[in-house]
Amino acid sequence: MSTPDATALSLTEPHLPLTERPIYIVSNSGSGHQDSDKSRDIIASVLEAAGRQFEFIAISDGARLPATARDTATQAQKDGGIVVVAGGDGTLNTVCQALAGTGIPLGVIPQGTFNYFARTHQIPEDTEAAARSLLDATIRPVHAGFLNDQLFLVNASLGLYPRLLEDREAYKSQLGRSRVVALISALATLSRAHRVLTVEAEVAGQRRALRTVSLVVGNNALQLEHIGVDLGDALHGGKLAAMVVRPIGTLALYGLLLRGMARRLGSAENLESFAFTGMQICRRRQRSIKVALDGEVSRMRLPLRFRAAPNALPLLVPHTTTATAAE
Repeated sequence: MSTPDATALSLTEPHLPLTERPIYIVSNSGSGHQDSDKSRDIIASVLEAAGRQFEFIAISDGARLPATARDTATQAQKDGGIVVVAGGDGTLNTVCQALAGTGIPLGVIPQGTFNYFARTHQIPEDTEAAARSLLDATIRPVHAGFLNDQLFLVNASLGLYPRLLEDREAYKSQLGRSRVVALISALATLSRAHRVLTVEAEVAGQRRALRTVSLVVGNNALQLEHIGVDLGDALHGGKLAAMVVRPIGTLALYGLLLRGMARRLGSAENLESFAFTGMQICRRRQRSIKVALDGEVSRMRLPLRFRAAPNALPLLVPHTTTATAAE
């Protein structure tokens, strides 16, 4: 039996039953959870009571997370283990970059602000309940999107949306993490002038020019449902959903925000949405562009290539979720 401060797990034979595999928990104390030590104690208590072998890998500096995720994936693959992410969608994205293609089972204990990925797969947002759900979980292959070689689970975007995310992080560092703070930040960001992007998009062999304030590619049916964009069935069918905001002023942007809050964004005349499996975005005389993947902002080289990737990750889902889906 392990403790939160356990040293490296002993080697185990690969291909053990799911209920006997060692668990590596990547915990990001900077992902927004207000009491990470308490959460860690709760998770440890649940796993100890069940006699599960586990190890915490705690991260407080986000810059260390990619390397730590790769090291953890290597160890878990060697030991036939499971990697569990205790954090928000951004932390989850970074760890999944390291897990993609390895076949390592992924578990989630959501501790972010929105937790769209976990909620989509009916993983409890309560820490103790999420930890308990790992004990008898089953594996479900889940869909992902890729932007160039980077995986995303919820959405990827360029234009205004990355700026919204950067401003939101600045507000949260001062006011704390909550959905109310996220709304206040969005209102402040939308009040400023915004650059219009002119890009060339190629979808299914057809090219067209797009002028947009922001282009968002969604991979989460729950998020689309919450804003009223009716493309959830396309996502369930293995596609991605593009949302293109046409050039508009501040008042119209506020109108889009209100429509999204009222779950009516899909009917807005200033928004175009469509489903696709692959799309390329080019921009003349520009080599790179700012993008956001699952809330994490960076610069990426052009052209941008979006593609859908069905069955990209083996996710641990609560046993009751699988039973309900089968009925």
